[in-house]
Amino acid sequence: MSNLNSDVCYAVMTMPNPLQNWDPFALILIDVQRDFWTDEISRAFPDYDANVRKLLDYSREKNLDVIHIRAKFKADKTDWMSRYHFLDRIPCIEGTSGVEILPCAENKPGEKVFYKQTFDGFDNPELNDFLSRNQKRFVLVAGLVTSVCVLLTAASAAQKGYLVAVVEDCCGDNIESHRHTLARYPFIFSTTTVDEIPNHHETWEAELAQLEAEQV
Repeated sequence: MSNLNSDVCYAVMTMPNPLQNWDPFALILIDVQRDFWTDEISRAFPDYDANVRKLLDYSREKNLDVIHIRAKFKADKTDWMSRYHFLDRIPCIEGTSGVEILPCAENKPGEKVFYKQTFDGFDNPELNDFLSRNQKRFVLVAGLVTSVCVLLTAASAAQKGYLVAVVEDCCGDNIESHRHTLARYPFIFSTTTVDEIPNHHETWEAELAQLEAEQV
């Protein structure tokens, strides 16, 4: 067999199954807002914009529920976390440019948007209510920043019983903190890149099936 034919056969064998069931899955995209998109992060992750667009396109194509989590604080400090009162500046104050969404992460009509005033998206009970009501059992998590709101939201999801995968090339942070977070917590979440998502589906589906069998 020629090398060309071998390549074609390999591509066919590894092509993701178009009949994959994504019903139990949801995407949680966190804090892709200007105040979190620092010069340091933008330099470290030059492909971030393209990767997030690709993630959203794929999720919408496969009819995953896409959930946008965003930070928003009042200027009068009434909804600030205690530590924030002692800082010179906090992110995402209402009415400032920092609260704005990066163009790559704009929500489409019908997609859920939940706001938070903490580091954990699940502190807004509407998030878990929505996931539970729609029978979601596996969440893909991405956004800014990896070592703070992404990590704490992913950890909270795991503690509430969801399986979690962090889409590492759709997250951003100080590069050392980013790498450390992704490597440090395999007992909380698995990791994937946006391009690898289709290839992980069989494993994730098997994990969900095993959990369901053990709960009978």
